[in-house]
Amino acid sequence: MSGARMTSTGRWLAIIGAGVLAGLVAALVMTLVMLLLRAILGISPPIESIPDRFAPTLSIETFFGMIGRFGGYNELKQFGVGSVLVGQLVVGMLLGLLYAVVVEREREGDGTGRAGLSRRGLVLVAALLAVAWAVSLGVLWPVVGSNFRGLPPGPATIATGLGLLVAYASYGLALVVTYRWMAPGVRSAGGDAGPTARDAGPTAWGTRPTNPASGRRAVLAGGLGLGLALATGGLLRRLWDQASFSYDGMRYTDPDIQGITPNDRFYVVTKNVIDPSVVRSAWRFEVAGLVDRPRSYRFEELAGLPATTQETTLMCISNGVGDGLMSNAVWKGVPLRELLGTAGPRPGGVEVVLHGADGYTDTFALDKALDPTTLVVYEMNGEPLSERHGYPARVIVPGLFGEKNVKWVTRVELVDHDAKGFYEQQGWGPNFVVPTRSRFYAPDFSQPLRVGILVTLRGAVFGGNRGVSRAEVSLDDGQTWQEARLDYPGTSLSWAIWSYQWLPTQPGEYRLAIRGTDGTGAPQIAADWGIVREGATGYHRVTARV
Repeated sequence: MSGARMTSTGRWLAIIGAGVLAGLVAALVMTLVMLLLRAILGISPPIESIPDRFAPTLSIETFFGMIGRFGGYNELKQFGVGSVLVGQLVVGMLLGLLYAVVVEREREGDGTGRAGLSRRGLVLVAALLAVAWAVSLGVLWPVVGSNFRGLPPGPATIATGLGLLVAYASYGLALVVTYRWMAPGVRSAGGDAGPTARDAGPTAWGTRPTNPASGRRAVLAGGLGLGLALATGGLLRRLWDQASFSYDGMRYTDPDIQGITPNDRFYVVTKNVIDPSVVRSAWRFEVAGLVDRPRSYRFEELAGLPATTQETTLMCISNGVGDGLMSNAVWKGVPLRELLGTAGPRPGGVEVVLHGADGYTDTFALDKALDPTTLVVYEMNGEPLSERHGYPARVIVPGLFGEKNVKWVTRVELVDHDAKGFYEQQGWGPNFVVPTRSRFYAPDFSQPLRVGILVTLRGAVFGGNRGVSRAEVSLDDGQTWQEARLDYPGTSLSWAIWSYQWLPTQPGEYRLAIRGTDGTGAPQIAADWGIVREGATGYHRVTARV
């Protein structure tokens, strides 16, 4: 092989390496900008918005299949964030490579332009970033209205669009500057790498060794990339410390169950990797859609309206028989019908669509929205809502599963069609009415009981918004039933706490069951059914060893 050809090969290897490294540095700059925008302004970066965009498009079977494959919902969330992050860096490196090739091909062709820079390359970067920005907005449109600082959907959409534009522009600028700085140059005949030699004509390309200074700059660029990676990793770690992994899926299973669940023990389910941290002064609650007088309320305006206080139990649709994704609290807020009434609903409205600051949406019928027990609340058990429970405001919809009780709510929109919320799109429903459910909380059935020692069986019965009229215990797997005492009868919108005194007289294993009757006199459904698609049914059964 001729020396010229070997030199040409070496040069193009240097160009490829410089392009990939410049692309990586630029991608790290862009990622750092995105994370700063997330931390400071609450703008959702692609590592969050892309999983949020596509999660609702998964069928229930695929969704649960992926949860099972990755070992849990939190693990699936981590995979989604990690895969988008890695993909972002890989695409950044590939675009850096493409930019380097275009720049050097143009200079090789006509010998014009400065080393590492060309007009065609700049046009390519500008065009690719413009396309990326437009495609991102188009693909992510259903979730661009999210803002983790609490902006309502309209301003949030503008903020997200501008945030993506700034992030992509930072990539383009970093790519051009970094590659220009470290691009392989050429050495003059006398051994000095001066501007004249760098701008030599076509005959210089592939026949002279590359400038050794570019190698030193590549090392420095690698150091810059490492520094950016450390800075990005540090910010990721800071955000990771705020992640919901430590409390998502938290259950209330205390043996000493209380009628009113303490706020710090109330069950939690969230789709988010990091829940919103809403700035109250930025937050607004909008009433929009098919209304004559759209309104936007600041928190102080909402809290200044006549309020209602009511006790209501919430239960997740994923709460299996005997599980603990159910809790009870006293909520304070404004009836949604008052807010809708002030806005003047137009004829033809059939549903309301609720929007959360995290991009979550859900729906329910207009009749339910006009029910006086449906509230926009801002207090929980006499305290302001915590972040994980929807600060500064959430919706409480008695009788419907927890997913309908949207947290961090920023907008209610009256529509004239059957809209689909986040999980409805996966195929959940169409009936989201809570069936009557009951369970044991005490004693600890993993420990043996003793003959002749009185045992207090305790638990809860929940009848949705129908109340509870009765609880019954079976000591023989449902063959006979004995009525339990309702120690805490609750309200028509809450659970009841029951107890039953049992004196075991013979050793052995006993199959116990509990069933409830709602306030209308309808008994609990006996048939066992899993949580998909409308929530679980069946009696909670336990084995007691005496």
